[in-house]
Amino acid sequence: MPVETPSTHTATKTTGRIRQKNEEAILLAAAEEFAVHGYKGTSMNSIALRVGLPKANLHYYFSSKLGLYVEVMRNILNLWDSAFSNLRAEDDPATALAGYIRAKMEFSRRQPLASKIFAMEVISGGECMSEHFNQDYHQWFRGRAAVFQAWIDQGKMDPVDPVHLIFLLWGSTQHYADFSSSISRLTGRKKQTKEDFAKATDNLIQIILKGCGLTPPAQA
Repeated sequence: MPVETPSTHTATKTTGRIRQKNEEAILLAAAEEFAVHGYKGTSMNSIALRVGLPKANLHYYFSSKLGLYVEVMRNILNLWDSAFSNLRAEDDPATALAGYIRAKMEFSRRQPLASKIFAMEVISGGECMSEHFNQDYHQWFRGRAAVFQAWIDQGKMDPVDPVHLIFLLWGSTQHYADFSSSISRLTGRKKQTKEDFAKATDNLIQIILKGCGLTPPAQA
């Protein structure tokens, strides 16, 4: 992705657009480097080379490798969490869960590198993300589990452990990004297509919702 250099005479709106475009290009390049070489094996110089930006300019947008690394993961977490935050006790669980699974699988299809980086970080101990998983996040997580429990209490779905259901939703959908290479080998494909993801999504919805005593909704 080409990187633009903002001019001092550029209008504020244009400068903001250029900055956003440059930051997106840097985050993509960083994700590619971190996914291949890991945090320790990646340098700011290698990211600058990949994005086609002088190292000094890279520091203008992100002051440190750690800050850039955390931002890559924060972006994917914000996407994942935003899709989950919309669940409400008054929702129909079958429709809500099917929609969430579809959104999560689309993230895995479109942003597999960020998902892999997050998985590697968690496996290694998750020290760089310790600030993210703070008390506020714990409360958010308990709030999501409470929605499932409300559905159970209302008789809308079978009694399952809400916490383990959340772990199942996360793990099953992220699997298609984190283990894409093994999936491709086992299915005999060089790369999973959009149609492959659609089929996998339909199967996950069928399996998970049936396990919760729910009837998968017809896709519009």
